[in-house]
Amino acid sequence: MKGNILNKILVLMIFVAPAVSYSGCKKQAKCGCGKDVLFTLTNEPSNVFWETGSNISFRRLADPYSTYNFCNPSEMFKTMTDYKSGDELLVSGHVYWNCSYVNQSSNGSYYSSMYKIYDVQVTDVHMVGYGKK
Repeated sequence: MKGNILNKILVLMIFVAPAVSYSGCKKQAKCGCGKDVLFTLTNEPSNVFWETGSNISFRRLADPYSTYNFCNPSEMFKTMTDYKSGDELLVSGHVYWNCSYVNQSSNGSYYSSMYKIYDVQVTDVHMVGYGKK
């Protein structure tokens, strides 16, 4: 009789434990400019690259394996003409997942975990030492 009750309690626990411990699905960040902000850069030292009339991208000195593409290159291009492609500049803006990267990295390759691609809604770009006295 005791063994029968113990078996019923164990069977009940098998069904109740997962239901109680389930915390729900984790919301995955949406990709693309203006979606879910991953993090914000403030005066981040970076090497910024572009060609006239082209996209603008940069690599943070603290994260040289990742590429950051401007969400707003046409808006920021007039600021970039004061500098040369490859200059070290301080970049500020909101960072988002790049949709192409997210789609291609879904296969879980080693390179996709090391070489990430982000989109950035850039709010400011200026030379290192800008505004210092």
